Amino acid sequence: MITTYHRPQTMDEALALLNQPNTLPLGGGTLLSKPTTDSVAVVDLQALKLDSLRVNGSELQIGATCTLQSLLESGDCPAALKTALKLEAPINIRNSATVAGTLVASDGRSPFATSLLAMDAKMDHRPLTTDNRPSSVISGLGEFLLTRPKALITSITIPLNTKFTFEYVSKTPSDKPLVCAAVNRWNSGRTRLVLGGYGKTPLLAMDGTEADGIEAAARNAYHEAQDEWASAEYRMDVAATLAKRCLEST
Repeated sequence: MITTYHRPQTMDEALALLNQPNTLPLGGGTLLSKPTTDSVAVVDLQALKLDSLRVNGSELQIGATCTLQSLLESGDCPAALKTALKLEAPINIRNSATVAGTLVASDGRSPFATSLLAMDAKMDHRPLTTDNRPSSVISGLGEFLLTRPKALITSITIPLNTKFTFEYVSKTPSDKPLVCAAVNRWNSGRTRLVLGGYGKTPLLAMDGTEADGIEAAARNAYHEAQDEWASAEYRMDVAATLAKRCLEST
C-alpha cells in the first residue's frame, strides 16, 4: 500500500529519497499498483526525463522509464526484439511498464530480459548508498540480474551493429514462452546464446568466438530445467532446435 508520494525534480533529490527505508522508485506503476499490505513510499521519476530513446553511434541508449511500447514502436528497435516485447506483456501493460521496471522484476521466463542478456546489454545505474557514492556505474545486464544491487537504473544500452535473432515456443500466443532462445552475433564472430522460459533468470548458454556446438550448449544448459510447465527433456530438445534455428537466421 502506497502511503507517501514524492516527485523529485533532480537526480540528487531522487537518490536521497530512495535511500530512505521502505521507499521505492515509481516508473510505470504496473508493479506497485498490485495489492499489498506493506506500507511503502514511492518516488515518481517522471520529472527526471529518463524516458528517452537515442542512437549513439552503433548503440541504442534506452532511458530507464521508456515504456515497452515506446521501444517496440521505435524504428531503431531490432525486429526480433519487437517479437520478444510483444510476448513480454499485452499492449495495455506495455503502454505503462518501463524497461527498467520490467528488467528489475524479471525472472527466467522474461523474453525481454532473455533478449537483452543475449545482446550483452549494459546497465547505467546509480548506487543507493550514502558512502562515497559514484556518479554512475555501468555493468552488464548479466551481473545486474545476478546481484540485483540496490540502485536506480538510468539507462540501458544495446548494440545495433549485430545480428540478433529470437525464437520461442509457448502453449498459446498470449502465454510467455515455455522455451525461448536468443542469439546475438557480432562481426568479430562472437556468438552469444541465452535461453529463457525457466528459472529465476535467463541462462547464458554460450558466449564465444565460434558457433559450433550451439545445439549441445543449449541441451547442456537446460538438462535440469524442469518445473510445473514442462519437463527438462522437453526443454532440452526444444532449446537445441530453437538455438539452431536462430543461428541459421543470422
